[in-house]
Amino acid sequence: MRAMLAALLADCSGWQSALDAHGRSAVSLKQLIIVIVVVCSLVWMLVMITLILALLRRREVRPATPSPRTEHRMTVAVTGAVVATILIIGSFTVISFLATHTLGVAGHDDLTVRVRGLQWWWGLEYIGPKPSDRFETANEIHIPVGRNVRLKLEGLDVIHSFWVPSLAGKQDLVPGRSNELTIRADNPGVYRGQCAEFCGMQHAHMALLVIAQSQDDFDRWSNAQQQAAPQPAEEELAAGLQTFLAKPCAGCHTIRGTAANGKTGPDLTHVGSRRTIAAGLFETTRGSLAAWIADPQTIKPGNNMPMVPLTPDELRTVSAYLASLK
Repeated sequence: MRAMLAALLADCSGWQSALDAHGRSAVSLKQLIIVIVVVCSLVWMLVMITLILALLRRREVRPATPSPRTEHRMTVAVTGAVVATILIIGSFTVISFLATHTLGVAGHDDLTVRVRGLQWWWGLEYIGPKPSDRFETANEIHIPVGRNVRLKLEGLDVIHSFWVPSLAGKQDLVPGRSNELTIRADNPGVYRGQCAEFCGMQHAHMALLVIAQSQDDFDRWSNAQQQAAPQPAEEELAAGLQTFLAKPCAGCHTIRGTAANGKTGPDLTHVGSRRTIAAGLFETTRGSLAAWIADPQTIKPGNNMPMVPLTPDELRTVSAYLASLK
């Protein structure tokens, strides 16, 4: 598993860090972090220098009441420290507001994606101007480069937190409340995100990918995602579809173009085109799909997918069918 995760992370653009910024919001937050760290470091150095000088200073017997000159110097020093503290904290407040204000700013013409946080995966719905433009996917957000994307964040079970550090700051997904976040990628690439709020035993295995691509590539991907799943032409794939519909799978998952219309689990219409399954846990291959279907609780304990009894032939055909859904 470690080797597989390393291979997946190797495809990402840079590293998952707020200091590796590739979007306007992320750049603003990076600059905010640098300013605060530099100023706090200077303050710490001044305090340490003052402490060292005080320790090294020769001690003398002084009267209980300081002289007017000494008292004046002390008053000036304390007053200066208080004023400096107020100015620093006030400046931090202002620049923090300006930096974080951009996280939720988006125009009415921006691409809109509804992001639902669940234990432990991400449900995504692309909202277009027409009902026919809408489609659902999971755990993988495709966005066009150089364009603001409005994310409407909703938590359906517990509090989650959406965080793609290279593109934007954190924003919570709270049940019963809708929050918004704007992300923008200035360069093509794959940016890894993570749930940043402890949401249960599989919190660490709730990752997502943001794939930034050219407008033409995004349009091609979007058009393909809007299509229903093709009818299987091969006998093995047709058998896999029949098994999927006959088992409880169809009660939890949707495959557009078939009778499967479940809403509990991720939409699987184009699951074979996604880079990962189980919210970033495995690379999407026929083998990993078969392993997940056969025993999801061993792979990701506590998740809401039950073990569905399948014969070896049924598992073989179902995994083949799902892998073919590009």
